[in-house]
Amino acid sequence: MAVRLVTWDVKDTLLRLRLSVGQQYYAEAKKRGIRVDPDILERSFHDTYRSHCRLFPNYGMAQGMTSRQWWIDVVLQTFHQSGVHNASTVQPLAEQLYADFCTARNWAVIPGARETLKSCRNLGLRMGIISNFDRRLVEVLRQCHLDQYFEFVMTSESAGVAKPHPGIFCKALRLAKIDARQVVHVGDDYVNDYQAARMVGMDSYLLGVKNYSQDHGQDVPDGHVIESPQQLIPKLENALK
Repeated sequence: MAVRLVTWDVKDTLLRLRLSVGQQYYAEAKKRGIRVDPDILERSFHDTYRSHCRLFPNYGMAQGMTSRQWWIDVVLQTFHQSGVHNASTVQPLAEQLYADFCTARNWAVIPGARETLKSCRNLGLRMGIISNFDRRLVEVLRQCHLDQYFEFVMTSESAGVAKPHPGIFCKALRLAKIDARQVVHVGDDYVNDYQAARMVGMDSYLLGVKNYSQDHGQDVPDGHVIESPQQLIPKLENALK
């Protein structure tokens, strides 16, 4: 069956952070007179983020949390672990950071991504988003002027399940009213994007040679790995024939 829909991951597929999380947290702290090492912040963030993802998966929805509460708690614990223990000082900083990560100030469009989306549209392909992002993603895409390309934005928060769970892909298929065999998914994560999409019957491509390790080599043919978004276009042109 010919391809009719392309679904995209977002972070590190279409958008990337302008600075590391540690650098962005440090910059906001510095504005408020809070002294903290950005490298320690970076390490503390990754430790806290991994812990929260394990204890409160998908923004703590099962525990009754909101994604906003989840992220503010991540910031609070990141600073606490970095040696800043005054919660009343960090609370307004955390709220500001939550708002800031909703803007284009913190996000940059990956080179070639915008041109690739335009080419997909010119080929007559429908497009949507399947991402483990929170509710802020719609506004982030709007601020980065990418929202115009997508029929729908399916986040793990709106779906109630996160990739690689097949449920988020199946909900996107039902929303688009399309057969999985007519869909191509593109993302930078082997498990969450490449493998998970194929488990529900979609075709998929893995973005980034760095994500193509020997561990996964036998599962990802060379033709399914693209180094840049633009490399997708000739593959889609062939799939439309």
